[in-house]
Amino acid sequence: MCGLAGEIRFDGRTADVAACERMNDCQEARGPDGSGVWARGPVALGHRRLSIIDLSVAGSQPMVDSPLGLSVVFNGCIYNYQQLRAELEGAGFSFFSTSDTEVIGKAYAHWGLSCVEHFLGMFAFAIHEHVSGRLVLGRDRLGIKPLYLDHTRDRLRFASSLPALLAAGGVDTSVDVTALSYYMTFHSVVPAPRTILAGVTKLPPATVRVIEADGTTSSDWLYWEPDFSRDPDKADWTDEDWEEALLSSLRTAVDRRMVADVPVGVLLSGGIDSSLVVALLAEAGQHDLKTFSIGFESAGGESGDEFEYSTLVAERFGTDHHRIPIPSDRLLPGIDAAIGAMSEPMVSHDCVAFYLLSQEVSRHVKVVQSGQGADEVLGGYDWYPPLATVPRTNAVEAYSSVFFDRRWAALGEVLNPDWMAAVDEPTAFITDRFGRVGAETSVDAALRNDTTIMLVDDPVKRVDNMTMAAGLEARVPFLDHELVELAGRIPPGLKLADGGKGVLKRAARGVVPDEVIDRTKGYFPVPAIRQLEGPYLDRVRTALTDSAARDRGLFNPALVDRLLADPNTTRTTLGSNALWQLALLEMWLQHHGI
Repeated sequence: MCGLAGEIRFDGRTADVAACERMNDCQEARGPDGSGVWARGPVALGHRRLSIIDLSVAGSQPMVDSPLGLSVVFNGCIYNYQQLRAELEGAGFSFFSTSDTEVIGKAYAHWGLSCVEHFLGMFAFAIHEHVSGRLVLGRDRLGIKPLYLDHTRDRLRFASSLPALLAAGGVDTSVDVTALSYYMTFHSVVPAPRTILAGVTKLPPATVRVIEADGTTSSDWLYWEPDFSRDPDKADWTDEDWEEALLSSLRTAVDRRMVADVPVGVLLSGGIDSSLVVALLAEAGQHDLKTFSIGFESAGGESGDEFEYSTLVAERFGTDHHRIPIPSDRLLPGIDAAIGAMSEPMVSHDCVAFYLLSQEVSRHVKVVQSGQGADEVLGGYDWYPPLATVPRTNAVEAYSSVFFDRRWAALGEVLNPDWMAAVDEPTAFITDRFGRVGAETSVDAALRNDTTIMLVDDPVKRVDNMTMAAGLEARVPFLDHELVELAGRIPPGLKLADGGKGVLKRAARGVVPDEVIDRTKGYFPVPAIRQLEGPYLDRVRTALTDSAARDRGLFNPALVDRLLADPNTTRTTLGSNALWQLALLEMWLQHHGI
């Protein structure tokens, strides 16, 4: 996993190598093991390397394959690269490295754009054809690896992080009014292609984009969409059949993510998802597996750690377990550091936990597996059960009422009139997404949306941003696309059983301790953010009363004053601190000088 960057010009000028170097420098944390820039006429490619596969200089990027006339930069991991390499060698290709990067270039030369259908993994890449001048950008099916774009008439720049584009210069940093309405409605999620900044977009997941050399033609290919309707070929499957199939698929996904030339650890929260990953690795014969969990001091009556359960799992499977308590004096600096690591403003306090955890974990390993994604894929959140009896035709309203932070009418009470979009774009977006074929019930429609939209731009982005800020590669077996395809076909009732993720809980019986399966659902708690007081409230107050915030004028001043006076009462629909949501956006904008 690494950080990529690049520029292609359409105005006849040579590429701005200095801008590419600035983007590289900004992404040093993503790739502390090496840096490279390659330029040819109107194109420049940059790369920061985190050495995971083929640790030799032969695996360095940008990777130039002169016989094929291609240059490649890539972020991620192709888990089946060895199998693909063997297939490509059988087709007559020879290799000069043992890296998965080279496999991407050879696969493109052999299969063209459809090479992405052969990749099992997480990836964002850019391929430049030397002869035609064409640029090809691609992103994995679940958007695990990011790709941000700054596209003007004269040039296109791209990078693994939004701040890298800012470092290159020349970005339109005005706040996108429509994106702001998404942020305030979707729990900080701004769906692709938008970002909170008008001048920056992101390539949607499961998308290949081809940009011709002159920039006049660009085309997108959406190469994957999961089906959330019932499979006729599995109509006779019993509950046990689904449980066995899910566990088998997860075994395969976990095994795939052990591919590396360095040790692989696990982020062990003590919940069923990460505990099952540890159990399956132990079952497969992994010894001395390093596991890691984090804890914070309690605040406002909320516990800040789940050490009881993570320790139980670690002892059961004999892992080399690291409990990482975070003292209060590290939390406030950690908040600012986490905000600086965000490519986009993300309201979840989990970001701070992941940031601080990753800083510690990266001292021990370069790669970890994580249980992220299981709740979205397998129905673990509490907003799914209320949809179970809702007719498909009423799904949009039912989902909006349980997931939206606030409805359109209430948004006008939060934002100043100048920052209100003309139309209710969030509701229109959900209406369009839910109206598409391939989701049989209201629960199916919600799970499809959360798997392909919310998951990508909240939990997945959170893990990528915070782990990569420490030069740590996180792999997410629950987002193996074959597992997601299987999960989409599972009848909703099996997923919602037993308080959520029922099919997974039942499959896990006898594999992980019952105490972990039967416990109350936990989260990644950072109580000091959920219950704002003391220096944390002071930090929020400073951001919202700063001259930059006053000049920008995003929020209704009377509301801000009211929330500051009573910081912990007003909650969003999902129970988040409403004051933190406003402050986080301002802190992010101010951090980046916007």
